[in-house]
Amino acid sequence: MPEKYDFLILGSGGAGLSFALRVARYGTVAIVTKKDSTESNTNYAQGGLASVLDRRDRFEDHVNDTIVAGAGLCHPGIVEMVVREGPDVVKELLDWGARFSTRDGILDLGREGGHSHNRIVHAADRTGKEIEQTLLTALDDHPNISIFEHHFALELITQHHLGRIVTRYDNDISCYGAYVLNTQTRKVGVILAKATLLATGGVGEVYLHSTNPSIATGDGIAMAFRAKARVANMEFMQFHPTTLNVPEANSFLISEAVRGKGGILRDRSGKTFMKDYDKRAELAPRDIVARSIDDYLKKSGDNTVYLDVTHIDKNILTESFPHIMETCRKYGIDIASEWIPVVPAAHYLCGGVLTDQDGRTSINGLFCAGESACTGLHGANRLASNSLLEAMVFSKRAAVVAADYMKDSQWVTGVPEWDDSGTTNVEESILISHNKQELQQVMWNYVGIVRSDLRLQRAFRRTGLVYEETEDFYRRTRVSVELCELRNLIANAYIIIRSAMSRKESRGLHYTTDYPCRIEEACRDTVI
Repeated sequence: MPEKYDFLILGSGGAGLSFALRVARYGTVAIVTKKDSTESNTNYAQGGLASVLDRRDRFEDHVNDTIVAGAGLCHPGIVEMVVREGPDVVKELLDWGARFSTRDGILDLGREGGHSHNRIVHAADRTGKEIEQTLLTALDDHPNISIFEHHFALELITQHHLGRIVTRYDNDISCYGAYVLNTQTRKVGVILAKATLLATGGVGEVYLHSTNPSIATGDGIAMAFRAKARVANMEFMQFHPTTLNVPEANSFLISEAVRGKGGILRDRSGKTFMKDYDKRAELAPRDIVARSIDDYLKKSGDNTVYLDVTHIDKNILTESFPHIMETCRKYGIDIASEWIPVVPAAHYLCGGVLTDQDGRTSINGLFCAGESACTGLHGANRLASNSLLEAMVFSKRAAVVAADYMKDSQWVTGVPEWDDSGTTNVEESILISHNKQELQQVMWNYVGIVRSDLRLQRAFRRTGLVYEETEDFYRRTRVSVELCELRNLIANAYIIIRSAMSRKESRGLHYTTDYPCRIEEACRDTVI
């Protein structure tokens, strides 16, 4: 028998948890998360949440900063809405118990690249973790909320599973819940819901080097794509310019706030180089900084550049970046007296499942918020610390319309059980791991910071072979998290490559040597 909840939330990051808190007053809520409830991209966010809270700042300035960073693709109405609703969501987080950094009794507002004012609300350098813990504490033991840890969503349930042929041109598709794998019992169950929220985070694991946790395999985007939802702007993958270049550090992120505090990029001889690329130097938007470092490394033949904060007072470093200091110290680097070796890595996806201003997708009853969504806020490049802001604003707006949708919905009947007849438990993990490594290497080499038609065509062919091998294996094998994550990564890689191939210009995070200039006639979203 299927389980039934009024609301189903896939993912346990900031967007999903805040949505749960808001809709729990209207009905029962199930939160499905494939790891522990604390494991999410939100938890790893260091920088903060951008919001206009200083009397010297203006909404118009935050809007303009966002649009400039977005390289002409931001939706101005969405940007205006999100920026103006920012202070309210900060207040909500404070009311829920968030402990943000203060100075003399008021919020200590930081500044990051691309911002014209200090407006970054932060909790030292672990802002995401503070928000995550605040939300988990707020929903702890809530009678209407059930959290299913170590459960993996396999597929969204639509009319397709009721026997109707669904095509990408169908404008009347509805979501009724999801098939979910209990990773401990390895049994697949049905969870029906009147309203479903995708909040499954990003897709950093599609690349060889990523700041994201290993769970960031784009599961929600892939499920929505297979269910025939519209997906947009997937070519715009943001590469964070500064991750710790120590093999064992797994691309640990050195927050943009470090450059905001005065960090300087140098080569191995100590020469500064950012002003050669952009007059804003280290405070240029991160796509420019990442591309500048990539270009400088290729021209110099070096394998790293360095971030120098040795001129900053040690007490300021200790107060502002305790986690970064501790992590670097673990790898033998005292940032107060030594330069930090850094290189770019895949960081944040600016595209995703296309939504409207209230988080609705093109599928009835399916909502999306957080990094899984393409809302129109980020355009071709996300402004630093706008992601947590976006997640909180859109989860709040989605909760309102999802509650209304739920009240008018009826339970669907006739959903079949998961059919794994004819499959076996084949222990061939080497095929999964090999194909994943090959996919990541291809994406890193050919669909990275700098692209070309030749590279994209090569990536398309090679990922096609990985897709065929994996699908054949999937048809013969009982589902596992590793296999399904690989399928999802391949789906996301396909959409990223297709989107990049269709954009015949360079804009924001998408830079191609064949079309190095921005073309205004191409200023439109890429919708797959």
